[in-house]
Amino acid sequence: SIQEREEVENTSYGRGFAFPHARTDAVKEMFIVIGVSKYGLNEPTPDNIPVHVVCLLLTPSTIAKLYLQTLSGLAAFARMENTLDQVLAAQEPADFIKLVSAANVTVDKELMVKDIMRRDVATVTPDHSLKDVANEMFRHRLSALAVIDTNHHLLGVITDRDLVRAALPDYKALISNLNQSLDVEPFEELLKQEDKIKVSQLYSEDYETVTPDTRIVEVAAMMIFKDLRRVFVVDEERNLVGILLRKDIVSMIIRG
Repeated sequence: SIQEREEVENTSYGRGFAFPHARTDAVKEMFIVIGVSKYGLNEPTPDNIPVHVVCLLLTPSTIAKLYLQTLSGLAAFARMENTLDQVLAAQEPADFIKLVSAANVTVDKELMVKDIMRRDVATVTPDHSLKDVANEMFRHRLSALAVIDTNHHLLGVITDRDLVRAALPDYKALISNLNQSLDVEPFEELLKQEDKIKVSQLYSEDYETVTPDTRIVEVAAMMIFKDLRRVFVVDEERNLVGILLRKDIVSMIIRG
């Protein structure tokens, strides 16, 4: 199960940590196994920091209670400042347990947005150009980008659909008469203007937000009801702190 998951997606978290995990009939309850490598493992990582700490989680196929919440708690521990250095300095297992205990990491009884949301969100500002947006989407293989101001407040969203609409502003007329001839090639014209067209001209304010402490079941229901592919995660000041994609719910929860 572990090898199958690694072949589909590398479980390196970055910051020197990896969290391989799997559901298997080989165990009857959840097991957490911690391994530490002083010199690091030669594995690809998202931030190019070698993997030094491997946190292996095994749970029954029926999914042990608090499985994903525990995984989220360990990830929160990994994000804390100087955690890797402290773990590498630990001399025995008891030292590691003390570090986790001192970090005051909590495991909620219910699965929350903060447990599975993506914290690194690709963003643009209203002053960025259409070319900037296209490059960012291609670079990160994304279909949408969050639009923020200089204070990191969420303003809206710009999608690949918005880019296509910029080339075909009269698309409704075109659909009503598919045999209509065009005087110019719309996409060629768009390319000529890609440095001049700004995000402020294209982005939409039609988006949904949730907080990190929103229950996943509520978000899933909202996604189904409103046919949403994504929701943005904001704090009390409407600062953008994350994003949750519909496919993440499938990947993290349903696929497990």
